Amino acid sequence: MITEKGFGKTQNGEEVLSFTFEDGARSATVLNLGGIIQSVIVPDRKGVPTDVILGYNDVKGYQSNGGFLGALIGRFGNRIGEGKMTVEGKAYQLYCNDRGNHLHGGKAGFDKKIWSHEIKGDELILSYTSPDGEENYPGNLRVTVVYTFRDGELKLRYRAVSDKTTVVNLTNHAYFNMNGEGDGSILDNVMWIDCDEITPTNATMIPVGGFKKVAGTPFDFNTPKEIGRDIEADDIDLKQGNGYDHCHVLKNKCGEYVRYATVESKKTGIKMTCYTDMPAVQFYAGNGMNQNGKTGHYGKRAGFCLETQAIPNNVNVPEYAQRGSSYLKAGEVYEFCAAYRFEA
Repeated sequence: MITEKGFGKTQNGEEVLSFTFEDGARSATVLNLGGIIQSVIVPDRKGVPTDVILGYNDVKGYQSNGGFLGALIGRFGNRIGEGKMTVEGKAYQLYCNDRGNHLHGGKAGFDKKIWSHEIKGDELILSYTSPDGEENYPGNLRVTVVYTFRDGELKLRYRAVSDKTTVVNLTNHAYFNMNGEGDGSILDNVMWIDCDEITPTNATMIPVGGFKKVAGTPFDFNTPKEIGRDIEADDIDLKQGNGYDHCHVLKNKCGEYVRYATVESKKTGIKMTCYTDMPAVQFYAGNGMNQNGKTGHYGKRAGFCLETQAIPNNVNVPEYAQRGSSYLKAGEVYEFCAAYRFEA
């Protein structure tokens, strides 16, 4: 069952709605503002309801405090070097909002839009049409994202079609903490990622080519370990990111749906198992967090993100595009899904 309620109004007077999925003792709430996952409440090992999603209690928090908490990201999740790309021989300059690079869709990405909504049974369907030229991207891009929350699994199914060749790399920027959103630290969350390589970056966090094997490095999560175990290690990529903020290249081929990560709390017993058919995931350990959230202050590393996507900057690096290209031809369908299963 999905319950619709008012959540408040934006600074421009637009109405924001919340949609709450009831799933036995579990629930999940999604907003039509930016497709935001506002909460996921699951019982811990003792049956205590625990919200594992960082976020805000009102619209003002999402509009003022930043951090992309819980939001849909587009047209291009993650970074494009210097905001430069070429589509069908034409050069495009995108808005640069992160160390001279284009990040998460630019000045006013999909996270800031009010999405149209439709409820069909136990599905919430959010849709948005990004007009040709928005944020200087070519093509009218029609996007739909279908949310379900069944048997403890939150699933997002993404779909997009453009009338011109363009680029698209959608993701979700939920911040998780298996201890509960108010715990303050994810360093003791135990993580496993099915990955043999990351993409090393330059000093501004742009992957510019090549792959780095994780074996023998702090980026190796093939054997489950606490997120904080190696986060301060002497590694050039870690230092440039001030901790984990890197693209982990998954072992699956683009389009192959797999289990790619698990995260578990020793405190609560809550475990999240993650699935996707995208070829990569950006693991961000919340190194820059500094905002007041639902139940208190979110400081450094209060939450982590697992952002399924194509490899960042693949529009400028052919070897990355070979693993899954973000170019989308006119009329072609962009489709993928991501899921998060919770249990204790």
